[in-house]
Amino acid sequence: MALFEVKNLTFGYPLTDKIINGVSFTVEQGDFIAVCGPTGSGKTTLLRLLKPELAPLGNRSGEVLFDGLNAETLTPEKSCEIGFVGQSPEHQIVTDKVWHEIVFGMENLRFSQNLMKRRLAEIMSYFGIDALFDKNTADLSGGQKQMISLSSVLVMNPKIIILDEPTSQLDPVSASGFLTTLKKLNDELGLTIIITEHRLENVIPLCNKLCVIENGALTAFGETRQVIKEIIGNERIAASMPGSVRLYKILGAKGECPLNITEGKRYFREHFVRNGAPFETEEKPTGEKAAELKNVYFRYDKNAPDVLHNTSLSVYKNEILCVLGANGSGKTSLLYTIAGLTSPYAGSVEIFGKNIKKYKGQSLYSNCIALLPQDAQTVFLHNTLEEEFESAGISFGDAPYDLSYAAKTHPYDLSGGEQQLAALALVLASKPKILLLDEPTKGLDSLAKQRVRDALKTLKQQGLTVIVVTHDVEFAALCADRAAMFFRGECVCVDTPYKFFSENIFYTTSTAKITSGVCENLINPDDVRRYAEVK
Repeated sequence: MALFEVKNLTFGYPLTDKIINGVSFTVEQGDFIAVCGPTGSGKTTLLRLLKPELAPLGNRSGEVLFDGLNAETLTPEKSCEIGFVGQSPEHQIVTDKVWHEIVFGMENLRFSQNLMKRRLAEIMSYFGIDALFDKNTADLSGGQKQMISLSSVLVMNPKIIILDEPTSQLDPVSASGFLTTLKKLNDELGLTIIITEHRLENVIPLCNKLCVIENGALTAFGETRQVIKEIIGNERIAASMPGSVRLYKILGAKGECPLNITEGKRYFREHFVRNGAPFETEEKPTGEKAAELKNVYFRYDKNAPDVLHNTSLSVYKNEILCVLGANGSGKTSLLYTIAGLTSPYAGSVEIFGKNIKKYKGQSLYSNCIALLPQDAQTVFLHNTLEEEFESAGISFGDAPYDLSYAAKTHPYDLSGGEQQLAALALVLASKPKILLLDEPTKGLDSLAKQRVRDALKTLKQQGLTVIVVTHDVEFAALCADRAAMFFRGECVCVDTPYKFFSENIFYTTSTAKITSGVCENLINPDDVRRYAEVK
């Protein structure tokens, strides 16, 4: 018997059009299913409709069966067999200590003390996180918080875990480790997994089935290679696929499609011939400095370790600088320091050659600096997106992405990607000279990322300086004039993108990984398209 049966499911929020439209599919025990589709296509809504407690209110028809039972009538005990991990662990963690968080669900269902202790010991030992037992949840890194969220679900012994963009706030190394853990659970415990992601590089090689959602409708569902073969001609969906799939398409799409780096390297070696002139020399930005940090030290508490440690960094006027690094390395603290929201206890910060302490009142934020934080919801103040735009003095035509279809929607009811795009438009309304962005591509599909990239390039041409903190190395490689690496609160490297990404091992693009050893300095599919000759 199937674990989930979704039959002609249709759903729409009050006063809106249908978000999910006639979706039907079956989930078998042991499946590892990746759900992909454009920003705002209904992926998160679909996943929440599978979990009774999280199902949104609205106009609904069709049927969702779990273990043959109507999902809307499940008992609390039966519903716990459906685990759910959201894209923001901060919104899921509800207690102060790690061990409190993991046992929280079991306490609510009145598990025995012995069973709770045994499950707690098992799960923390399995994940090797016993050292975090007494830690405050607020002190954990993003990767640790996501692992604790997963642990708190697994101790309930679910039959299936549903994950909504769980790696969106994780650095590339942490994201890879988290997904490897999911595959281990799938292989060793037979745990069924449904996951939605926009960064599919590490997901596609793990999943046995692929589900494609467009405009609320199911356009493809089935075995991974077969579905990719079906959608390879769909430019928007194909652009979100792993680098191996994109290079496969560029090089003629002959034979079996490679799904991982190893298969991609083999395919590239067999089908690529270089055809074109050598790469131009990259020029490093020079001239006036928009922001400069000199030997900056900062900590959030006098008894805590430094978050920024002897940090020095120069950002030039009219450049796009992308900052990468592990969770907890100090990237967000860097943005907050440049924005004047935190004060270092040593060192200096200068904005356009003037010490930041000399900016009085709100002069630093008056057509000077604007910050888009990681949590886009903190930007919204009104009940509809239309009211947000009117309050900011902008129209929907001013946004980097058309959101006019959501004018009457409450900002919190938008998808995560739509919230990012709307928040970016609102931040740009202040017409800053320096724009600070913290994970601006979180929740965005490939087309939306391209729109954001084009918008940033246009802003740069208009004289704006942009500093982007991101875990999205593919976006950084296409967008940056320079890329910086942060480690333990210090900028350890800053260089032009081709030099930066071609010399890195882990913080690099899938294209660079696939093409290394055959043709150097190819860091994105456009490079391959420019210099490739199909055999």
